[in-house]
Amino acid sequence: MDPESSAGGPPRVVAFGGGHGLAVALAAWRRITPALTAVVTVADDGGSSGRIRREMPVLPPGDLRMALAALTGDGERGRELAALLQHRLGGTGVLAGHPVGNLVLTGLTEIHGGDAVAALDALGAMLGCHGRVLPMADVPLDLVARVESTDPDDPERTRTIRGQVAIATTPGHVREIELSPPDPPVNGAVLDAIAAADLVSLGPGSWYTSVLPHLLVPRLRAALTASQARVVAVLNLQPQPGETDGFSPEEHVTVLQAHLGGVALHTVIADAGSVVDRRGLLSAVRGCGAELVLAPVAEATGSARHDPVRLSAALASVVGMR
Repeated sequence: MDPESSAGGPPRVVAFGGGHGLAVALAAWRRITPALTAVVTVADDGGSSGRIRREMPVLPPGDLRMALAALTGDGERGRELAALLQHRLGGTGVLAGHPVGNLVLTGLTEIHGGDAVAALDALGAMLGCHGRVLPMADVPLDLVARVESTDPDDPERTRTIRGQVAIATTPGHVREIELSPPDPPVNGAVLDAIAAADLVSLGPGSWYTSVLPHLLVPRLRAALTASQARVVAVLNLQPQPGETDGFSPEEHVTVLQAHLGGVALHTVIADAGSVVDRRGLLSAVRGCGAELVLAPVAEATGSARHDPVRLSAALASVVGMR
């Protein structure tokens, strides 16, 4: 693919995900293009976000805040603003543990009459963000999973678990995940971004609670199916306890394929040092009709975290940039 978009400018990218995984993807993509839109999960029900969504008629702000912080402007002022967004209030009172950015975003949503997109655009402008942050749905979502126990003596081998935090912390293997409500409204700005995109990225991040839920939203899946954009998936460096215990990279791809629902996958990026069975992964990727890119995308320290600079180089190779 040519590094320029079909309109002759920089490639237009839509990145799906949530939490730390999306933040690192955005840190990588912003090195490639300013035409960047983050579409963020709104199913968080724990911590500060859980407290806010239970008390206020707003989207859970935590993952949205992290995406804004990842796209905040450059320079010392940008770093200070990003740190302010992420700073958690201390003490033991009712505000303890709330990140400042969650409260600011909630306040802006109220000021804009409950319009979360207007609040995100306003805060993004204040922060000088390199790109736009949008919610995957216009209403808060709940995740519902079927979790299979790994305890052979467990009389109830499969349980239905509701809520992102509960799913992530329940021992066992997630076998199926659903959204509640199953067909949530999606803001037109999200659909417009997908229609105009040259590339769409999925991951890295919590596979069942941050990455796959986007593919379960009927309006998002339909938009992706109709899109001409190249879809790129970035695999995690290791399994996540409570969600993908024991999963190999090829199993991550197999689960992704089962949720694509007509969405064409074009490229899978995996860390070269994290793949044991390269032949098995290549077979799984080709089974999706996609290409495999093996590259050193983990931090050089050996930690199980993606390095934004290295990941950016791998993503740039996909769009034809070196």
